Amino acid sequence: MKTELSTPQLQDEVAAFAYVESKLWPGGPVCYHCGTIGQAGRLQGKSSRPGLWKCYACRKPFTVRMGTIFESSHVPLHIWLQVIYLMNSSKKGFSTRQIQRTLGGSMKTAWFLGHRIRECMKEGRDPFEPMGGAGRTIEADETYVGRKPGTKVRRGTGHMNPVLSLVERGGRVRSFHVANVTANTLAPVIARHAHEDSRFMTDELRTYIQVGETFAYHGTVNHGAKEYMRDDNYTNTIEGYFSILKRGIYGVYQHVSEAHLHRYLSEFDFRYSNRPKLGVDDRARADLALLGAKGRRLTYRTVGGSRRAPLAG
Repeated sequence: MKTELSTPQLQDEVAAFAYVESKLWPGGPVCYHCGTIGQAGRLQGKSSRPGLWKCYACRKPFTVRMGTIFESSHVPLHIWLQVIYLMNSSKKGFSTRQIQRTLGGSMKTAWFLGHRIRECMKEGRDPFEPMGGAGRTIEADETYVGRKPGTKVRRGTGHMNPVLSLVERGGRVRSFHVANVTANTLAPVIARHAHEDSRFMTDELRTYIQVGETFAYHGTVNHGAKEYMRDDNYTNTIEGYFSILKRGIYGVYQHVSEAHLHRYLSEFDFRYSNRPKLGVDDRARADLALLGAKGRRLTYRTVGGSRRAPLAG
């Protein structure tokens, strides 16, 4: 029986290079050193490694790995493609330990593979292009995940990381790790990412009242009074997204550090924004993630991450 994981590019290194080259170089090989397109020859000698090209303009060798998340990695390219597919075909994520158990290698290698691939999943378009527009509806809500460093678990959400998400009904989602859920913090993020001509739907949180005045229409539901839908006013879409996010973080990843929370949010946003209801299957989603490999790299190598990510604002 033939499965998705038995396709040539996921099993053979030469086929993997040919596949990645066809996606990242649709107009022919592009020299990493001088940028010349289509003026290179493949080196096929016995001592040449797979995927090696030589530019006829600058006379330097290069591969499709250079300038991508694959650069300086000793992991075979077809293994990279396997992990990309597994992470994009798993609705709630694919943990570091599961990558290690499935493909072998060290936990550190599996961890680094996952975070590099999450870099591919960052929204590729201009991040300031607003969602929604005239005749479209955006739902906004906040949730809390993980635990802030140096805090103890206690009642309430003070020890957890606040996340704001905006979802366009029938469309994509964007999530942001924010410092808090006050109007001063959320208003600039919403104004930057949600088109003012949209219909804006939220719960009864007072933070959204002032923000909602800038939209064509602001509808609310009172969850405190157990009101979850009134005509077209509801936030069930964003609640559905949060259920996927939380099941993934607590059920699959179990622990997500604040330093890397923004990358996990990009991962869940990417899968939701490229879901089957929008005509994107697992293979197409993996190919879209592969296209994001170009020009994105993570160069630090510390497990757990010592660098704190900037908060949205």
